[in-house]
Amino acid sequence: MRPLAIIGPTGTGKSQLALDVVERISGEVGAEIVNADAMQLYRGMDVGTAKLPVEQRRGIPHHQLDVLDVTETATVARYQRAAAADIEAIAARGAVPVVVGGSMLYVQSLLDDWAFPATDPAVRARWEQRLAEVGVGRLHAELARRDPAAAAAIRPTDGRRTVRALEVVELTGRPFAASAPRIGAPRWDTVIVGLDCETTILDERLARRTDAMFEHGLVEEVRALLEHGLRDGVTASRALGYAQVIAALDAGGAGSAADRLRDAREQTYAGTRRYVRRQRSWFRRDHRVHWLDAGAGDRLVEDALRAWRQVT
Repeated sequence: MRPLAIIGPTGTGKSQLALDVVERISGEVGAEIVNADAMQLYRGMDVGTAKLPVEQRRGIPHHQLDVLDVTETATVARYQRAAAADIEAIAARGAVPVVVGGSMLYVQSLLDDWAFPATDPAVRARWEQRLAEVGVGRLHAELARRDPAAAAAIRPTDGRRTVRALEVVELTGRPFAASAPRIGAPRWDTVIVGLDCETTILDERLARRTDAMFEHGLVEEVRALLEHGLRDGVTASRALGYAQVIAALDAGGAGSAADRLRDAREQTYAGTRRYVRRQRSWFRRDHRVHWLDAGAGDRLVEDALRAWRQVT
């Protein structure tokens, strides 16, 4: 029951390929899908994450969808434990686990069995207090002095990861990167297939995807989730699209609400393109990935299955 992982940048069609592959595999031994998109863990975050509605899942079991409230903090460690348990349970049922998603740390933590460094609530609280006092910019500069490599890998606006890096450096006395997973033989002998396509083509896909989200209810979804505590969610409120809409809804001053939401749409598109660059940089470092052209059409399913069946 060798698992198959389908990874790659946002907007390349991973979910669709997964459904097609699972339908083919299910004709032989059965297969189930395990989500590896961090924001699709959240209940109610559907439009902005392009989460497949239940009626479009073709009756295929999906795991690690809708398992968190928007007020809960998504963590790589929690996901790793839960998704690994799902994979092993699926295999025990005699079916093939198919992991699908583009959240970089989530994918690698799962497939490389990342051993997470310990956490200390007192140390974490002290760095979080420091963040509140001086702001993310100065805290990130402090990380750059202590661990330049970690600071280079973490965005200067990412307060949560900056705090975590400083916590790990303090607790271990070693650079943050020393705790990162090493690329070796993938766990469970998983075959990793990557989807990508030409940048101009993907940019067009992302533009259409962003327009569709705003036209099909993203703003209304955010308004509804704000009533359920979205603003207080450490990770959910920062998701692409959601953060931009929240800022537009909160903004006052000059300009109409329509103008602010138009800006939010443009910022979401630009932010998604930046995220895609980060995904490509991360995944392209992994020599185990069998890369496929997302525009290959009918050949995609056959190519993915061929990679999965190949014994190396």
